[in-house]
Amino acid sequence: MTAGPDPTALAQHRLGQWRLRADGPVERTADALTLPVRTADGTPALLKIGASDSEHLVLRRWGGNGAVRLLRADPHERALLTERVTPTTLGALPDTEACEIVAGLYARLHVPALPQLPSATEALRRWADRLRGLDLSVPVPRRLTEQALALTRDLTDDASEVVLHGDLHFSSVRAADREPWLAVDARPVNGDPHDELSPMLLHRWDDYAGHVRDGVRHRFWTLVDAAGLDEDRARAWVVVRMVQFATDSGVDAAAVTRYLAIAKAVQD
Repeated sequence: MTAGPDPTALAQHRLGQWRLRADGPVERTADALTLPVRTADGTPALLKIGASDSEHLVLRRWGGNGAVRLLRADPHERALLTERVTPTTLGALPDTEACEIVAGLYARLHVPALPQLPSATEALRRWADRLRGLDLSVPVPRRLTEQALALTRDLTDDASEVVLHGDLHFSSVRAADREPWLAVDARPVNGDPHDELSPMLLHRWDDYAGHVRDGVRHRFWTLVDAAGLDEDRARAWVVVRMVQFATDSGVDAAAVTRYLAIAKAVQD
């Protein structure tokens, strides 16, 4: 297998091409490299190598409303230059406060669907078709898979799509100067706004220690109430997503246990 381009080399190339200078330590994730920089006129910014394919599209569409403002982009090299945000995430905040901040971002980020983005609803229909063809060895109780398939029919028959961030959770919201909190690291799709909750329920799992059911339910209700979402529709999307994640190939037993615990908690 041929290795992909070295992110460090791509960042160095982009520094020269966009007349930037490094202004802080590199932050690395499994998918991306982010480097604080200064532009030629001294403006603080962030250079990101390894952006998702459509991230530049939604950042332009959002125009800084609830998300980092895009300054420049090279989609072919998945390079973005955005306004500077800090390394501080929602990770240190109490659950209720963090959920209320994220819920406040939903309404700002859920703009009309973009034709360039894939449809989460169509992807869900394809998953349901595959699930119906699987044998019964999937690691999910048959009752739950049948429920998820029935819910999928209802949700996809009555779908109204907007732009979704796609991975909005504690770590994909950063403190900033222009606003207290801004969304970063979008993995955008067109989808139902009620389909945005699952990442918040899955992250900071250790916070649930000893009270998974109550912890999941508290986050779920806080997000639904603060965002003004329909509780039944939000619950249906969470159940469907948890079953989908649990039936994906290569998922380990511990992850399956988490997914099923969330699906059960929101229905108890």
